[in-house]
Amino acid sequence: MIAGEMMTLTVKREVPFGYFLTNGTEEVLLHKSEMERPLALEEEVTVFLYHDHQGRLCATMKTPKITNGTYDWVEVADVVPKLGVFVNIGISKDVLVSIDDLPPLLELWPKRGDELYCSLKTDKRGRLLAQLATDEVMRQLAVKAPESAFNQNVRGRVYRLIKAGAFLFSDVGYIGFIHESQRRKEPRLGELVEGRVIGVKEDGTVNVSLLPRKHESLDEDADMIYRYLESRGGAMPYHDKSDPDDIKARFHMSKAAFKRALGRLMKANKVYQENGWTYIVKEE
Repeated sequence: MIAGEMMTLTVKREVPFGYFLTNGTEEVLLHKSEMERPLALEEEVTVFLYHDHQGRLCATMKTPKITNGTYDWVEVADVVPKLGVFVNIGISKDVLVSIDDLPPLLELWPKRGDELYCSLKTDKRGRLLAQLATDEVMRQLAVKAPESAFNQNVRGRVYRLIKAGAFLFSDVGYIGFIHESQRRKEPRLGELVEGRVIGVKEDGTVNVSLLPRKHESLDEDADMIYRYLESRGGAMPYHDKSDPDDIKARFHMSKAAFKRALGRLMKANKVYQENGWTYIVKEE
């Protein structure tokens, strides 16, 4: 008997804390807390096999969202930096996604409430683990985006991170790629993100931008700059001639976007520039 699989077993004997089930050669415990209805001796029952907190093979009548070889979205229940993240698969015990399968940077790990598309596997030590779906699995699941998807808003979960960007699986089943130039910060694995389609490729996948459209970003960028000014008492050592790298580091936006937003604030008589500094216009 192998953890991670559904099996139909026979009720062999009752004990004070549950029943022992058998496949004819091995036995496994079905605890009373894992029963969904009364059982009778010699009855056949379909159960899921997993390891309890002591590492012992046991059974549950609860049907998990995923098994060995089947996939689904499962929610992150806990994050343990030295081990990995635990996901809720629909039974009483959460299952580990190993640190070996997660990004090197902890800040890119999923957080509680994020979702991962997973299956189950058993490692060399016999431990039951959750494993992330490969890119091949996700592409088999995906649908091709039509050309009409261009410039449409899109929402999806990040399922893979690479050096050049991140892949998402959208609500409607598109595979999307977010290039590093099309985001203000790197999304974490399992994060739900929203953006827009900026390209539909021949294979039906899409390129996605998490950056707001220009007319949307003006208000957002201007508000960010103004709030930063307020946090500094109304003055900052940044202006329209500041170094682009300094602007990028501080505001996570390009110099062109910074200048547009600053111009909007100046036109609205919210700020003014003087001697390489920008100041809030004080109301009289």
